[in-house]
Amino acid sequence: MTEKNAIHESSKLYVNSAIGKGTIILENVILGYPEHSILMEIMGQNRNIEDCDFPGCTIGSDSIVRPGSTIFSNVSTGNKFKTGHNVLIRENTSIGDNVLVGSNVIIDGNVTIGNNVSIQGNAYIPTNVVMEDNVFIGPCAVLTNDKYPIRKQYELRGPTLRKGASVGANATILPGVEIGEGAMVAGGALVTRDVPPWKLAIGCPAEIKDLPDDLKQLNNI
Repeated sequence: MTEKNAIHESSKLYVNSAIGKGTIILENVILGYPEHSILMEIMGQNRNIEDCDFPGCTIGSDSIVRPGSTIFSNVSTGNKFKTGHNVLIRENTSIGDNVLVGSNVIIDGNVTIGNNVSIQGNAYIPTNVVMEDNVFIGPCAVLTNDKYPIRKQYELRGPTLRKGASVGANATILPGVEIGEGAMVAGGALVTRDVPPWKLAIGCPAEIKDLPDDLKQLNNI
């Protein structure tokens, strides 16, 4: 670590990247890595990345980025942001305050995440996903955004998770599906259609059922 900004000497901040007060960057972290279009432009011009000016990333105050994580350019996080190990967050992603992104999570860019969100280890978040405040994503959950992978043209549409939605471990949510406010997706469920607010999706394919009264409260994250 350096005393000035608590960045481990093995980590790398690309140009125009910034971290807030009290933030700790641990070993082998890359911040502000150039997104694909920028990287191709630099390579096409046969220029050194170190000599180029492009947007970096911004990590809020009182945050911690654990070893092996890579956060691309045009990513911003709020305060009290935390990662596990080996996280990948790609470009054009906005993350609010008090968000946890667990170990080995991939966020594939163009994603909006609200405040007080918890994404557990090994989850996959594709492009064009929206998560509102107080959302919980269980370990190994998979969100998808392409109905017809490599077969025909489809406008990529990730799921939308409204305030306080919960997604259980190993659940899969298909493209364009909306998980309503306070709704819950059971572990292992395959969600093929919208889940109304304060309902439960369970099974494969998931059936929509009433949510027990004792679960009708927002996630305490």
